[in-house]
This record gives sequence, C-alpha cells and structure tokens, in this order.
Amino acid sequence: MTKTHEYVSNIVWTGNRGQGTKTYRGYNRTWEIRTQGKRPVQCSNDPVLGGDPSLHNPEDLLLSALSSCHMLWYLHLASNAGIAVMGYEDVPLAVGETERSGAGRFLSATLRPRITVPEGTDLTAADAIHGEIHNVCFIARSVNFPVRIEANYKTV
Repeated sequence: MTKTHEYVSNIVWTGNRGQGTKTYRGYNRTWEIRTQGKRPVQCSNDPVLGGDPSLHNPEDLLLSALSSCHMLWYLHLASNAGIAVMGYEDVPLAVGETERSGAGRFLSATLRPRITVPEGTDLTAADAIHGEIHNVCFIARSVNFPVRIEANYKTV
C-alpha cells in the first residue's frame, strides 16, 4: 500500500518595479520561496535570461534537490550496510539546452560526490550503493533525464 504526501510551497513574485509587466523589460525576474516555518529563499531567473546571478534560479534548485536527495539516501543506505561515511560533498553538473523558441530542458545530470570513509572500508560495496538510490530517491524517480554518478572516495 502506498502513502501519498503533500508538499506546499508559496512562490511570491517580488519583481514588480511599479508598473507590473506592462513592458517586457519593465519588471524583475525575482521571487521568493516562502515555506511555512522556514526562512524565505530569494530567487531569480537564470542570468542568461535576464536574472540576477547572485540568486538561486530554478535550474540551480532542481540540480541541488537531485544531489541532496541522492546524498540523503546514500547516507541512509550506507548506514544500513554498516559503512561509516565521515564526509560527503557533491559538485553536480547538469547539461541543458535552450531552443530558439526559448523552451529549455535538462539533457542530463552528473552527480560527482566526494565521499570520505574510514581506512579499510570496502569501496566496491560503498560504490554499489549508488546503483540502488535511483530506485528510491523521490527526486531522481521524478526527473525525465539521465543521471550519472561519478563518485570518488577518500579514506581516513
């Protein structure tokens, strides 16, 4: 039996300079994500599309969500397997395309976690965990583009 979950987010456009969208260049592509009980996240469009490069954009957020979900499942499954993870950092890379019409999409993502484990850890077993995650990660199961894993391990 499956359970359903609801997720609620409040997206509030903050880019009205006084005349709304009266002209295409007359408004900012900024907004806030306001989730109850959490600090607001200021966001903007991709800088290529006129956004503020100092703020997160939807593409940043999707890639970060994918990487974070993978990490949390990796930590969980590693713990279940008796593998002690001492550190985990990822610098994921996504490749997207934009058509002449402006329509865009992700073509692929590569997660590149750097995982620190104690000396003597079975690195083959540690690496095998990545193959299980796409079956359980909420975000990975929801995206329609290929996700590759290029993990590196450091022992301490």
